[in-house]
Amino acid sequence: MRNTFASLAYRNYRLWFAGALVANVGTWMQRVAQDWLVLTHLTDDSGIAVGITTALQFAPALFLSAWAGVLADRVDRRKLLMATQGGMGVLAAGLGLLVLGGHAQLWHVYVFAGLLGCVSAIDAPARQTFVADMVPPERLPNAVGLNSASFNAARMIGPGVAGLLIAWVGTGWVFLINAVSFAATIGALMAMRTRDLQPVERTSRGKGQIREGLRYVRNRTDLLVVMAVVGVVSTFGLNFQLTSAVMARTEFGKGPGEYGILGSILAIGSLTGALMAARRERPRVRLVIASALGFGVAAGAMALMPTYELYALATIPVGFASLTMLTAANATIQVSTDPQMRGRVMSIYLIVFLGATPIGSPVVGWVAEQFGARWSIGVGAISALLVAGAAGIWAIRNWNVEVRYRLLSRPHLQVLWPHEAEERRRTAEALRQQEASDSTTMRPATTRNALCVPTASASAPSANGAPPTAIPTPTDATPCALSGRAPAARSTSATDSG
Repeated sequence: MRNTFASLAYRNYRLWFAGALVANVGTWMQRVAQDWLVLTHLTDDSGIAVGITTALQFAPALFLSAWAGVLADRVDRRKLLMATQGGMGVLAAGLGLLVLGGHAQLWHVYVFAGLLGCVSAIDAPARQTFVADMVPPERLPNAVGLNSASFNAARMIGPGVAGLLIAWVGTGWVFLINAVSFAATIGALMAMRTRDLQPVERTSRGKGQIREGLRYVRNRTDLLVVMAVVGVVSTFGLNFQLTSAVMARTEFGKGPGEYGILGSILAIGSLTGALMAARRERPRVRLVIASALGFGVAAGAMALMPTYELYALATIPVGFASLTMLTAANATIQVSTDPQMRGRVMSIYLIVFLGATPIGSPVVGWVAEQFGARWSIGVGAISALLVAGAAGIWAIRNWNVEVRYRLLSRPHLQVLWPHEAEERRRTAEALRQQEASDSTTMRPATTRNALCVPTASASAPSANGAPPTAIPTPTDATPCALSGRAPAARSTSATDSG
């Protein structure tokens, strides 16, 4: 448990964690309220309109994230986050006042979604990389996992609360509550001790910095694989706001309360995945691929659930797999990237992750209207299975990855990257050499009682933290036991005498 929450030992991160949790609850409340407003009040259950709203909210990431990544590498991220968090609060308040005044129209929601997307595109790279400013490098994977845990704890609370508030007081007040929630993040940023932040060398202003980031990513095949997997899955599979809304409304005939509960139940799996990620010290590319494969299987099963209750339960493994994939991808990129390039690399990742939504959401909304709500989930499941399989095959062929299955040992399925396989081969060779060395230092047993040695065995560590492997030492102790003579000592060689 101590390892799971290790980053909370740092005061600045504790402040950020608490403030972000409050703001994330408000953000999830607004997402639910916005989709329900469009789906039920401003349109006649139009999945396409919900998809367009979601697309407009994430489309700016395609155009602004690269520049925002350069900005995050240049300026004080804490001050930049104060400005962006304040801007998002103002936009939430504006939309809330329009709704409460009875003046909101569909195009108003589109405009506010687009403006919110612009501010969020600037906020995201700074917010993602600011984590590295609050904790030492060895705690970065843990802090990334806890960030995801905070986000998904808010997902458990926010949608359910939003559904109840929508039924009670309407969507307008939900927007205003979200506006107030950003004060928690701004207050946390202001209360931080700047002297305790990790020293970061800022990138000076210059030409070609975006191209430099693109070249860096292009020359890192591990980053390319991670981004390809996350991009495809997020485009067609991570549209929970849309798919949950159409499933609850059209497939099961439920209202806003039941729709909000779906998001909260999904977050149970997501929170579990995030807390497990916080315990991992070394994020790996293989985990990104495996969790994408698991997401495809879980989403396919969820699409087939016949009742609302079974569908709600099926969202838990979907949430677990998706958050495991996203947290592993985020941590892998941040930990393995040069600190001076981190903002730009994360901005490219966010372009792939968030920028794919404007492409996928309208497509998934169209699928829901043309072929039914279940197929809007099925298309994401199929896409995840295909990209995970393709990434795995590519890695085996191009990175010389070894896949082994052993029936009588655990783990039964082993995936070894080249450096791990080489480490195991070196260990095995060292064991063979040790056996040969032990054999040559023994005097040959020419008579029945000529030589007796202890039955103890040497040991050597195995790769990947496996238990030490015993090296059997030749022994002929039985004659000594029969004759009552003392064991003969090993002959001293040049290697023993040192």
